[in-house]
Amino acid sequence: MPEFVNPFPGLVPRKMTKSELIRALRLNLAAELEAVHLYTAHAEATDDELARKVLLDIADEERTHAGEFLEMIRRLAPEEQGFLDGGRQEVADMAAGVSTPEPVASESGSEPERTTTIGSLRPAREEA
Repeated sequence: MPEFVNPFPGLVPRKMTKSELIRALRLNLAAELEAVHLYTAHAEATDDELARKVLLDIADEERTHAGEFLEMIRRLAPEEQGFLDGGRQEVADMAAGVSTPEPVASESGSEPERTTTIGSLRPAREEA
């Protein structure tokens, strides 16, 4: 996986400060989200059902890791919650009066139907 930044170019001769740890956790969070994107794109780009299932399962595990990093950031930097709440409120304010379509469940009801998007690596299948 490409590195955004290498926080440890060699052996680290000391422990991280709290501030450095928070920055490292943010970097870890970004890496997990990048992995979700990568694995999902790979799953969407294959017709192999087993590979798709495994890749999507791994992507879900990365989402769990992202949640763990986010929780650690919240615990180490309580002021972070204010920023997150502020962003949530901004979206709620913008969404007021705007209707958004609900995701369409698949036949199994377990996950929304996938459609081809600009970022999809696989072309749309024509209806028979």
